[in-house]
Parts: sequence; structure tokens; C-alpha cells
Amino acid sequence: MFFERFYDTDLAQASYMVGCQRTGECLVIDPVRDVQQYLEKAASQRLRVTHVTETHIHADYLSGSRELAAATGAQLLLPGEGGAEWRYDFGDQKLHHGDVFWVGNVKVEVRHTPATHPRAFPFW
Repeated sequence: MFFERFYDTDLAQASYMVGCQRTGECLVIDPVRDVQQYLEKAASQRLRVTHVTETHIHADYLSGSRELAAATGAQLLLPGEGGAEWRYDFGDQKLHHGDVFWVGNVKVEVRHTPATHPRAFPFW
């Protein structure tokens, strides 16, 4: 299994690449708009981006999920949980709590983890 964390200090935002080296497939989670870094890392590891996902709708930066999926032909898997204001109206598949998908031999289990504490979002 391959794992890489990407961190943008200007945005204080992390994204991740998880890959199966045996099959050459990888997943990118929460990509930023500059998708070149993911393409370069995948190529350097002999991986191809086959899946792209986000953990939630991002209001604090521009997501690169659509750009990365379009550039690679990857399946775009987006959260389907939450109210209407939290749902995406694009993407190949909506993910729900308990869903499972595979990236090569790496099993990914979806967990919906909503904030339940009233002060979880101190700016709201």
C-alpha cells in the first residue's frame, strides 16, 4: 500500500493519496485546485489515479476533484450524506455511511462522522 499526505500551508489544508502498488491504482482525497502535484506523484510511484473523493463540501478552498477526475478519467465519488445544502449535484457516485469500494486491493469503508457538539463549528 502507498500513502502520501499533501499539505498546503497557505490554505492549512491536507489532501491524501492512497494507492495499491500491486494493481497500480490510487485514490486522491480532498485534492486542491492545482492537480499537477497528484499527477506527478502518481507517475513517480507508477500509479494511476482511478478514484477521486472529498470528505465534505469545502467552503474554505477551491477543490480540484472535478479537474483531477477529468484529467485522469478517474471515478468521482462524493459524499451523499447531510442535508440538501451539503450534497453535491455532480459526480459519478454518491457515498453513504457503510459503503465500501476498492482501490486495487485496498478496501475503503465510508464513515459519516457529522459534528454533534453544538460548538463543533465555532463560526456558525
